[in-house]
Amino acid sequence: MARYRDAVCRLCRREGAKLFLKGDRCYKPSCPIEKRGTQPPGQHGNSMRRGKALAGYGQQLREKQKVKRIYLILEGQFRNYFERAARQKGITGENLLFLLERRLDNTVYRAGFSTSRRQARQLVNHGHVLVNDRKVDIPSYQVKPGDVISIKELSRKNVHVEGAWQTAAGRGRPSWISASGGDMSASISGLPTRDDVDRSINEQLIVELYSK
Repeated sequence: MARYRDAVCRLCRREGAKLFLKGDRCYKPSCPIEKRGTQPPGQHGNSMRRGKALAGYGQQLREKQKVKRIYLILEGQFRNYFERAARQKGITGENLLFLLERRLDNTVYRAGFSTSRRQARQLVNHGHVLVNDRKVDIPSYQVKPGDVISIKELSRKNVHVEGAWQTAAGRGRPSWISASGGDMSASISGLPTRDDVDRSINEQLIVELYSK
């Protein structure tokens, strides 16, 4: 998944939902989901889906693939997250989503420093992101309450970062992230809740898949 080279809009059409992989384009009428609906990609997209509604294992597998694609996670990484979530107290499915939400690359995206998780991961990998004024270039780093996320001063004039920050309010921020417009920083004010995560995700299907 991390090495996917094809058009990312095909992934949204394959899952039949917006995964917000293309940044600003996902919010515009030019988005393929808006233009073509949820028809799967390929010449025979409509005919392949007709009369073949997913059920059971197929439905569970599709849900796992969707979440992996949303957060740009490989299979091995995803299983490790699930096993970690299963060891924690609480509901395993929700624990899994909370671990994914607290990844640094996702936090950078959700805070408004980028318009997509792919762009956020690039910012982290290239050393543009600071956590508590220290450079962190590990996308999987888990943020915690009290952390302050910011962009290196020399990188704040980057046209992509500036554009994303200026339009972030329109895209919305989750309740566990508080932004400070003056110094282009965001603080982690709490932990994610289920209401902060995409409601189209059915995490119970993923739990059922790994429980077989």
